[in-house]
Amino acid sequence: MSYKKMHFQSTNNQGYPVDDMPNFETQSLPGYIDGVQVLQMAKPERVQIDSISDVVYSQVKKLTDNTLLRMSLLIPRTDQPKPAILFFPGGGFTTSERGKLLELRLALAQAGFVVASAEYRVVPDVFPAPVIDGKTAVRFLRANAKEFGIDVTRVGVLGNSAGGWLSAMLGTTNQITEFDQGWFSEHTSDVQAAATLYGISNLLNIGEGYEGKHYRTHLQDNVTEALLVNGVAFSDHLGGTINSDKAKALYASPMGHIRPGLPPFLIMHGSQDTLVSPVQSSQLYQTLQEDGVPADYYLIEGAEHGDLSWYQDSVIQLVVNWFIKTLVEDHNKPDDSHPADSTSL
Repeated sequence: MSYKKMHFQSTNNQGYPVDDMPNFETQSLPGYIDGVQVLQMAKPERVQIDSISDVVYSQVKKLTDNTLLRMSLLIPRTDQPKPAILFFPGGGFTTSERGKLLELRLALAQAGFVVASAEYRVVPDVFPAPVIDGKTAVRFLRANAKEFGIDVTRVGVLGNSAGGWLSAMLGTTNQITEFDQGWFSEHTSDVQAAATLYGISNLLNIGEGYEGKHYRTHLQDNVTEALLVNGVAFSDHLGGTINSDKAKALYASPMGHIRPGLPPFLIMHGSQDTLVSPVQSSQLYQTLQEDGVPADYYLIEGAEHGDLSWYQDSVIQLVVNWFIKTLVEDHNKPDDSHPADSTSL
């Protein structure tokens, strides 16, 4: 929506200043009175966004507990089925507060995507719980595609930090069905695009390239990635460091699943990140390239972990444009890999 100030180019003998000259067309508008300022708008370009909160997408039953997992949705109010993006918030494997990165999620919704933000199980729950939750959330969106206006052939995932790990795990485990547990098993959890912002690709070397305490932190048995893989030490369970079971830690990492045929990846990292080493993104990009997986890698000079750099229009628009290219423009090209009845954004 744009506003245009009204200018008048004539005067009359009633003493009106030139810029305040009455326009007799606007005087007939309902609600017009002397002194009103009339705004003329161009044709609206921005669609209305509907917000739906606290949608339960999964129920995890334990012996004496029942955990409800929720998501929030931003839905452009349009008639045609739309591509969907599922966002996983970061939180160091200890929280998954789905209200994060609102600016980016709104920008994606305004670009025409259905955007869901999903919480997932965190420590003290252990791997593969978050991956199971993430895949359940994807299946939930497909199961409710008609209600939310989603094109089931175009579902992407996005995450930051630990959420970037989860996004990359979903992107690298397409067609690995062992993580498909819980509701909506009749639907696939495969995704068509994956984006990770300052995310983790290998739990074994999060501190790669660091020195001092930034490196030693990741050698401790109480660091969160070790708790995610090995659990909390209790009774006869000893827990362990991230290196206690390297094969398990690698299997719990995106780097442990890279192979040809994966969906396109967007990888972004800050060069000054001291919480998750930029090596996490560079090694993911390099390995994807070696296996022929389409990937775009952006290193933001001077950016730290989740600092204000990630909330700037240039960064947000880069992410939006990448998803438009991947889930709209490239998807709409004639290609045998896409269903013939897929719908344009």
